[in-house]
Amino acid sequence: MAALDSQKLTPTEETEVQQWITTSERLKSSPSDTSILDKLNSHLTSRTTLLGTKPSKADVAIYESLAPTVKSWTPEQRTGEKGHPHILRHLDFVQNSGVFGLSVSDADKIKVDLDEVLYVKPPVDAKAEKERLKKEKAAAAAAAAATGSEGGAATTLVDRTKAAAEAVKDAAVEAGSKAAAAVGAATEKPKKEKKEKAPKPQKAPAVTTPPSPHLIDLRVGHILKAIKHPEADSLYVSTIAMGDKPGTEDTTEYEGQVCRTVCSGLNGLVPLEEMQNRKVVVVANLKPVKMRGIKSCAMVLAASPKLKEGEADDHKGPVELVAPPPDAQAGERVYFEGWRGEPEGVLNPKKKIWETFQPGFTTTESLEVVFDGHLVKEAGKEEIGKLTTASGGVCTVPSLKGATVR
Repeated sequence: MAALDSQKLTPTEETEVQQWITTSERLKSSPSDTSILDKLNSHLTSRTTLLGTKPSKADVAIYESLAPTVKSWTPEQRTGEKGHPHILRHLDFVQNSGVFGLSVSDADKIKVDLDEVLYVKPPVDAKAEKERLKKEKAAAAAAAAATGSEGGAATTLVDRTKAAAEAVKDAAVEAGSKAAAAVGAATEKPKKEKKEKAPKPQKAPAVTTPPSPHLIDLRVGHILKAIKHPEADSLYVSTIAMGDKPGTEDTTEYEGQVCRTVCSGLNGLVPLEEMQNRKVVVVANLKPVKMRGIKSCAMVLAASPKLKEGEADDHKGPVELVAPPPDAQAGERVYFEGWRGEPEGVLNPKKKIWETFQPGFTTTESLEVVFDGHLVKEAGKEEIGKLTTASGGVCTVPSLKGATVR
């Protein structure tokens, strides 16, 4: 392990290693979690190690988490149609390669029978597949051409009928015009003076919606995992599901869920284990920013004591994460009572919506998170509204009263 600890990794590789180590911790408690095993097996399909070809301590962590369970896998679990053969191959490589620094006795090793392969995915005949696609394309083109020719004939018939009708109509109009001209010549009346048209009334200018806390997109977020930022001692890097649709910009898929990467300055203030698999409240429409090389696409709400006048923020805490109700779902909208409405897509930094209304985010004596309209004149009303989920639950903090929430 000493050699692995001393090897040079890029920041991206360091982040990936930490993510796999977090996954290995989850596998220790749930070694039969098929969703994690399927992802790991798929990842290793074209890789020798978790990083591709470069060995790392992540490979050792995965081995130590899975080896006791994989030893007892059935042949079907190992190499069956729904098995995980690439995981088996990876663990066998780790336990037998000296580069990982493991000393595993033969008695403790996973026994691998190289001849025991129950299922091999049938290869695709490239030539036959190409021919099949060619035939499908030709059939589709023929069907389109047939449809087009039928439509063309019908169109021609309709056009001819229409042209004949137009000719009759034009003849009638011309005859009517001649008759009117003859009558007009016999009984010509003085022309009426044209009235001046009144000027059109100008449209009223569009009403501008006044700024309000509802413009901030607050949602329930589910932290699936969190690691320490490889380049910043004060930051955590969290993978958070917050209800985004597949394909949304700045999202990735993790364990079957659409997630965003979020950097937060909570390292040293909130224990890393408290950041794992928990619900939080996030600000989802701040403009993404890069924090020491990693793009952060949201912000986790947390409470800290209010500073007294003239007091400097020493960033020593205490800090408590804002907690939605336990039954809240990832992506559920969160509002301040009395200030409900549709949020903006992405807050324009020049308008300073967040900076204007955040000073009103606070906690009460009963530990509920609220917006205090007395503290922000732009709010338009001096009221206090609780921070609630769309389903009606109130968001709270564990112990900080009269705290700042940001």
